[in-house]
Amino acid sequence: MESNVFEQMAKKYDTEDRMELSKVIVKEVRPELQNSLSKSLIDYGSGTGLVSLELSDLVDSILLVDSSEQMLEVAKAKISQRRIINSKVRFSDFTQETPELKADIVLLSLVLLHIPDTNKILQELFNILNDDGKLIIIDFDKNDQIYHPKVHNGFSHDELKNRLSEVGFNSIKMKTFYHGKGIFMKQDASMFISSSVK
Repeated sequence: MESNVFEQMAKKYDTEDRMELSKVIVKEVRPELQNSLSKSLIDYGSGTGLVSLELSDLVDSILLVDSSEQMLEVAKAKISQRRIINSKVRFSDFTQETPELKADIVLLSLVLLHIPDTNKILQELFNILNDDGKLIIIDFDKNDQIYHPKVHNGFSHDELKNRLSEVGFNSIKMKTFYHGKGIFMKQDASMFISSSVK
């Protein structure tokens, strides 16, 4: 991940558009976290916490992990302003080295498209999850209108399901839940949610 891009964006990351999109995502993720009050959640690629900090009432603890220290500074400020007592941040890039962490739930919200080696990161996340842990991915459906050398142009459901099951996940569910104008590299796009169990 080109962290320096995100470092530069951090202070201005929470734009009106991103905040609107994160509300749509939060609404979709909340039902996935029913009966999770005793569970730990890692938000990998958390950015400024736009999504996961809105879920802190549903889980026991949240660890926001990002490879941009500036993004995490913004997240930290939000945590203290809102007096969220069950959320912490951690600077880490699992594509380089995965720390000894365990969680019941891992959330990746619009992060997978930034990671070149999809299989490797899915394997790392599988390893971090406790048995019966859940991986929740929100990302864009494959979109042939988009080309960028550092970003996947979304994911086809079948292809991602295959990758998840190759890594060892089961009970894989996936559905498209939102279509928006100009939300992916200024192109109209749709987002899916996927949940799978270790």
